Amino acid sequence: MSTPQAKREADRAQANQEELTERIAQAIQQDGTAEPLKGLHFKRASFPSECAHSISIPAFCVIAQGSKEVFLGSDRYQYDPMHYLLATIEMPIASQILDASPENPHLSLLLALDPALVSSVMVEAGYPPAQQGASVKAIDVSPLNADLLDAVVRLVRLIDSPTEAHVLAPLIKREIVYRLLMGEQGARLCQIAVFGGYTHHIARAVDRLRSDFNQPLRIETVAQELGMSVSSFHHHFKSVTAMSPLQFQKQLRLQEARRLMLGENLDATSAAYQVGYEDSSHFNREYKRLFGAPPIRDVERLREEARETAGSI
Repeated sequence: MSTPQAKREADRAQANQEELTERIAQAIQQDGTAEPLKGLHFKRASFPSECAHSISIPAFCVIAQGSKEVFLGSDRYQYDPMHYLLATIEMPIASQILDASPENPHLSLLLALDPALVSSVMVEAGYPPAQQGASVKAIDVSPLNADLLDAVVRLVRLIDSPTEAHVLAPLIKREIVYRLLMGEQGARLCQIAVFGGYTHHIARAVDRLRSDFNQPLRIETVAQELGMSVSSFHHHFKSVTAMSPLQFQKQLRLQEARRLMLGENLDATSAAYQVGYEDSSHFNREYKRLFGAPPIRDVERLREEARETAGSI
């Protein structure tokens, strides 16, 4: 049987959820994205989406209406208005909106997380340092409690008050980071923010792979630079990213090739060569395996979808 306090908490959460939905819907009235405050991004979609590939950023993600799933390697994470997603490192992911309609569009927000801010809040809160030897997966989903949701709503309210936002937004962002640190995903946030455990080494490896993705990958060299054995590097890299280093590099290469063909009109062979493939048939097979269609057909489909979207606005 629920207590009066539990009922008040539930009523407060319900009111905040409704307000969040209304404010995001007012702020972004057509499908797409917007950044009403620095680091705060809104998204609206009127229909479920196909699986889209992108690079994640360190971010706190909340859904006001609808639901979404994210794939990291072979791992799948689904969240909705009752849950939040925390991502703590830049890496290739796939995601799709599951629940959306013109009457009840998908409405969500993403708050980019600055590692320096996280570190500062950790120090101020006396949060314990990361355990040596630990590695923590870079993405997870947890229940969104009433206090965390309340802070999110107060941040979103500031989009209507730019003068107040200048002073109050940094304070509310600190509160959100503090509540994340004190919640069940605190260790995940902590591992990325401080120089402790193996997650920091893997973050360095990810930076290296992202900057040199078109170069041959020499696992032994990377592991040696991190002061790790090859087997230990493989184990901890997959623990954090849900992918092997080679799988990670492959996804980066294929996403960049797709961008080059779409944004710079490169043909498939040129794009393959530019991202590090020497064999175009090998590139075509791996591209189709990831995106579901050969390069030319995939790019034509994406351009057609873009034309249809532009024509409907």
